[in-house]
Parts: sequence; C-alpha cells; structure tokens
Amino acid sequence: EVHRTALGPYVEATWGWDEESQRRRFQEHFRPARYSIIRCAGREVGFLSVEEREDHVLLGTIEIRPEYQRRGIGTHLLRELLAMASSRGLPLRLRMLKVNPARSLYQRLGFRVTGDTETHFLMEALPGTGGEDETQTIRSPGPGWRPGAARRTVGWPEGGEE
Repeated sequence: EVHRTALGPYVEATWGWDEESQRRRFQEHFRPARYSIIRCAGREVGFLSVEEREDHVLLGTIEIRPEYQRRGIGTHLLRELLAMASSRGLPLRLRMLKVNPARSLYQRLGFRVTGDTETHFLMEALPGTGGEDETQTIRSPGPGWRPGAARRTVGWPEGGEE
C-alpha cells in the first residue's frame, strides 16, 4: 500500500501501473530484514532500506505516504544517512525515477547526478556533504536509531516539519 501511494504515480508515468506485476515483483524481491519502518505518531507512514557496502552506502529506497511528505521526515532521515556515511568516509548513493520530483530534495542535500539510465538518475553525495540548509534543526527519530538494521522502526513525533 505504501509503495502504491508513495511511488505509484511515478511508476505509472514511467512504465504504467500493473497491479499483478507489482505484486509479483514485490513477492520476488522483498526481504524484510533489509527494511526499516518509518512511524509517525504511532502510525506506519513509510519504509526505507539501506545497505552498507565496501565502497559506499546505498539508499535502496525511501518511501513515505503522501500525507506525511513535506513534514521533514525524509529530510531528517537523509541527513542521518549522510552523517552515517560521512562518518565512515563513504559516499551515499541512490537511484531514483527521473519523473520523481524528490530530485530537488536530494540536490538540496548535496546529491549530484553521476549517471542515468532510460528511466533513472544515479545520484551520489560525497562524505562531508550536508546540503545548503544543514544547520536547520530537526528533531531526531529517536536515540540509538541506525539505518539498515533488520525490521527496525524509526519513530517520528506528530507534526514534524521541514
């Protein structure tokens, strides 16, 4: 459900939405241990997957329900990931659909396009990248949170904002 509401319009614009195909792809590729659930005021509002690799940190996906977007949740999580990758001296990489307007958020936070495919931009933020508004204060998702751990829940207070 989160995938359909968060990225469905962009998937549909790129390839067309086929419910059965999406369900099959999900069943074939979903590995629960790779995902963290994003919560806001006790509600599951999204998920993310992060993999630490030898030469970079990969943000596999970050999907937040539309009604919880533009509250600073994604910005904060991305800053946490940037800080974590930077502390290890590694770039943070991602791949995003070209039609997804989140590109402006990624660029504001210091990501640069390093390549592309017919459908995706490949982006990277080098260690030490914090973006133009890195001094803005945003509440932490909670003590001890570290992205990429199996089935970890990321908490977020009601009304968090960007």
